[in-house]
Amino acid sequence: MSTHAIPPNDLDLSPIMRPVYLLPGWMNSDPDHWQSEWQRLHGDTRVEQNDWEWPRRGDWMARLDEVLQQDGRLGDQPALLVAHSLGCQLVAAWAEHSSHTRLVAGALLVAPPDTEREEMPPQLHNWRPIRRPRLPFPALVVASNDDPFCAPERAAGMAADWGAAFVLAGPLGHINAGSGLGAWPEGRAMLKRLAG
Repeated sequence: MSTHAIPPNDLDLSPIMRPVYLLPGWMNSDPDHWQSEWQRLHGDTRVEQNDWEWPRRGDWMARLDEVLQQDGRLGDQPALLVAHSLGCQLVAAWAEHSSHTRLVAGALLVAPPDTEREEMPPQLHNWRPIRRPRLPFPALVVASNDDPFCAPERAAGMAADWGAAFVLAGPLGHINAGSGLGAWPEGRAMLKRLAG
């Protein structure tokens, strides 16, 4: 299990030759979020959900399945999923139930929230229990030492259950716009390694 981020001199920021789908969490990713930066800089595709405020797990799973099936490129070139926060729980739930997981080559799962915590808002209660079956594709979980929505030990446990590699990236909060990451080149380098 890896516990350290990629050193700055090892960053590979060359283009990724696969479709990349961005899966934001609850309330979507705002314009200053690294996912929004990746969409602008790299042309990644954001999976838009019908309801960002009251996310229903089944609805989000169906939407992801629909988007992937509509992409004619994925038969020959499976996609990479880049999930943040609740998007990580979406990947786990979708992979458990979908018959289309062959369309995915790997997943970068950033800051998975612990939706089983007592203080989770009521909008997220239908995301319990956390789905924990092993993922059928390679995955990497990136967690923060001081994420207010998930203790690092809980994130490491999810990674282990999902069969994913694990990186503890330091004190980055919820690894969102508030973390001041800009385009987060370290994250892009991790995705590049996953793609390879």
